[in-house]
Amino acid sequence: MIQAANIILDRVVLVKVEANIYGARKKLKKEDLVLADGSKLPPEDLASLGSKRLLDPDRLTVFNRLKKEAERICLRVGTRFLGGFAIPSESAAGITLELERIAQDFAHAKAEFLAGYDAAVTDWVVRHPEFAGIIEQAVDSVEFGSTRLSFDFLIVTVGVPDTLPPEDLARLETKIGSLSEQMFYEISVEANLLIEQSLLGKDQVTRNALRPIRRMRDKLDGLGFLDYRVAPVVGTIDALLARIPDKGAITGSILQEILATAMLLADPDKTRRHGEGLLAEQSHAMDDDGRDMEDDLAETTDWLATADQSLPLPLLSPPVLSDCDIGVAYGQDEPSTAVETEEGGVTIAARESTEPSPDSDLFSGLFDGIFEDEGAGDMEQGDRRTESWKELTRMAESTGQPSNSTGVTAVTIEASNPDASRSSNAEPETVMTVDDDNEGADTDPDYWF
Repeated sequence: MIQAANIILDRVVLVKVEANIYGARKKLKKEDLVLADGSKLPPEDLASLGSKRLLDPDRLTVFNRLKKEAERICLRVGTRFLGGFAIPSESAAGITLELERIAQDFAHAKAEFLAGYDAAVTDWVVRHPEFAGIIEQAVDSVEFGSTRLSFDFLIVTVGVPDTLPPEDLARLETKIGSLSEQMFYEISVEANLLIEQSLLGKDQVTRNALRPIRRMRDKLDGLGFLDYRVAPVVGTIDALLARIPDKGAITGSILQEILATAMLLADPDKTRRHGEGLLAEQSHAMDDDGRDMEDDLAETTDWLATADQSLPLPLLSPPVLSDCDIGVAYGQDEPSTAVETEEGGVTIAARESTEPSPDSDLFSGLFDGIFEDEGAGDMEQGDRRTESWKELTRMAESTGQPSNSTGVTAVTIEASNPDASRSSNAEPETVMTVDDDNEGADTDPDYWF
C-alpha cells in the first residue's frame, strides 16, 4: 500500500491557494435593535442575532470572483486534496502562470477598494440613515481592511516520511486512496450542471455545450493514474466527440448521445462500473485473440510437419569447375595446361584418361615448340571462364564424339583483355577433338592441318 501511495504522490504536486477576503461585517448587538414595547428577544442559546454589513457587499464581489477562478483553474486539471489541490506534475507550470495572473488582478482590485473605502462606508450610511449610528460605530479602519485582503499560493510536493506512526501512515494512505473518489465526485458535479443548464428539455444545442464535456474529458485523462477505470471512460468520450459535426447546431441522435454520456458521468458509481465493464470486455477479447493465435500456430505446426514429409529436398546448383576439376574429370593426374593463341584466345588442353592408347603415340611431341611458355603467365592477368563438365560433354557430342571416348580435347576461351580481343569479323578458335576409337585409327592424322 505504501508503494502505491508513493507512486501516486510522485505524479502530483499540491497547490495551496490562500485567498483572504474582508467581510465588512460586525456582530449585531442588542443595543443595535429597536424593539417595540413588550417585544422580547430570544435567549442567546436559542438564537443568535447575526451580523450587520458595514458597506455594500457588491464592492467585495471582485475578490470572491478571483478566488473562485483560482479554484476552478486548479480543479480543471486536479482534485481537492489535503486542503489544497492535487494536480499532475506536468501541469504545474501552466497552473503557476494562471495563478500569478490572478494574484496581480487581486492586488489591483485591493488597491482600488482601499482607495474608495471611506466613500463606500459613507454611501452605505446614506442608503440606511435610520441605522447610521450602528454602522458608524462598527466601521473598521482602512489599515485593518488591508490586512484582511490578501491572495497567495504555494506549490509543494508531498511524500511519505520514512518514520511515521502507524496510525498517521494509515490516515495518509486513506487520504491518498480517496483521491479517485473525489475526482469522480467532482466530475459528477460538473456533469449535473451541464444537464440542468444546457441539455434537459432541449431538442438542439449550440457547440458551447461541448465545452464542459471536453473539460471533463481532459481532467479524467490527466488524472487517469488515480484509477484504472478512467481510461475506458475517456475512450467513450473521445468516440462521442469524434462523431459530432464540425459546424452547425447539435440535434437528433448525437444530442441524445451527449445527454446519455452526461448522465453517465453525473453518477460516480455508474461511471466506475462503466469503465470496469469496458475493461472486462477488452480482456475477454484479448483472451479470445490469444486462443485463436494459439490454434493458428498449432495448425501451422501440424501443416509444416506434414509438408516436411512430402516436399522434395531442394536441388543443388551445378558446381562451377575449375581447371583442376576438369583435369580430374578427364582422369588427369596433373592440372590442365593453358596456352595463349596468337589471336588472343586461351586454349586449355586436357587428357581424359591416363591410360596409354596406341593412337596417342602418333601425336607425341606434335605441338612441341609451337607455343611459348609465356601464355600461362598472361592468363593470370585476364579474366578466365571455365567450362563445366556438362558443357564439355555437350560440345563433344555436337562434333559426333562419343561420351565415353578417350583422347585429347582442346577448348578455346576468349580473353577478356580488350586489347587482345578479336575483331567482330574474326572467326572463333576451332575446337578440335581426337578420337581414340577404331574408326578414328584408320583416319589420316594429317586432318589437323
